[in-house]
Amino acid sequence: MKVCAHLPAAGRDLRLDLFRGLANWAIFLDHIPHEVLNSATTRNYGFSDAADLFVFISGYTAAFVFGRIMIERGYFAAASRLVKRTLQLYAAHILVVVVYIAVIAGVSQELHDPNDLNVFNAAAFISKPLWEFFQALALRYRPVNLDVLPLYILLLGTFAPTLWLMVRKPTLILVCSIALYLAGRHFGWNLPSSRSAAWYFNPFAWQLLFLLGAWVALGGAQAVQSIVRTRTVFWLAVAYLVFALVVTMAINSPHLGDLLPSWTMAPFDPNDKTNLAPCRVVHLIALAIVVTRFLPQDSPILKWRSLAPLIKCGQNSLPVFCTGIVLSFCAHAAIEASLNSLWVQIFAGVMGAVLMTAVAYYRTWLKRPDRILASQLRLGDIT
Repeated sequence: MKVCAHLPAAGRDLRLDLFRGLANWAIFLDHIPHEVLNSATTRNYGFSDAADLFVFISGYTAAFVFGRIMIERGYFAAASRLVKRTLQLYAAHILVVVVYIAVIAGVSQELHDPNDLNVFNAAAFISKPLWEFFQALALRYRPVNLDVLPLYILLLGTFAPTLWLMVRKPTLILVCSIALYLAGRHFGWNLPSSRSAAWYFNPFAWQLLFLLGAWVALGGAQAVQSIVRTRTVFWLAVAYLVFALVVTMAINSPHLGDLLPSWTMAPFDPNDKTNLAPCRVVHLIALAIVVTRFLPQDSPILKWRSLAPLIKCGQNSLPVFCTGIVLSFCAHAAIEASLNSLWVQIFAGVMGAVLMTAVAYYRTWLKRPDRILASQLRLGDIT
């Protein structure tokens, strides 16, 4: 089959880094119970949240990077790169599981609060460490807040054959993805997890956002640009975002909820995150339409120094994400020990973002060409 994909021009799109960094910060804050700063994250103002954005951008980035390799160098070159990246993600996930469990166990023992072991699903690992470790290796056991990385590992690890088809028939694969999404929701398909549970992020549903991002990267955005850029679609997107804002705030606020008829909120409460409710997908698409209208790829806003920390976090997403997972529990423990002190909530949230940013800048420093060359020269001296 002939290659039909139209990849964006080579080069880094700082918008992806910016919003991936923003998603990492939001995921960190959203994982902290009783954290005042997480009231500013997107989940409080619409149907989708940082996880939706993270998966969508991951699909776009995977198609952009590995699709170009597949088109220029062939299937096996791209597949080998995908396997290598998947193994990196897998190793990071297992390492984070072990560190996360150790931190939870240590802090719980120090604070004499064994309840956290149950709340964060660490008690199962401690009671049967060998069995649950093997479950973790199979991506079946996950502590609380460690669900999105296994989803990414699964989607990326199975992406090579899908990508081969997508660069040839991108719209056909998107239609198949939508069909799988609808079938999974209708028949209740999901993957099993340990202790008779199921995946919190249902892969049969969430693959839609990943492949939607891939479709956009492979020319989907260009194909529908004449429609998406119209004023009618723009104002429809704005109207939907306003509607989602009102409904979400009404659901979260009993006083505001009393002002709206119950039938307007019933279809969106609860907001089915596990099976990716359709309103979440539409909300993310509406956000993308509005944001890209006001923030083009060459926008001078992306050069603002105040946004540099977020962009750096997006460019080093994996270590920043893993750091944020561990820090979210540490922040929770500090807030809990302070009896939900407002100042501790603010300090823990700010310091977590600062430390995640420090990790991003450190990783950037390690990857500097002069730093790599110096390391190679030192290694040559040793050998």
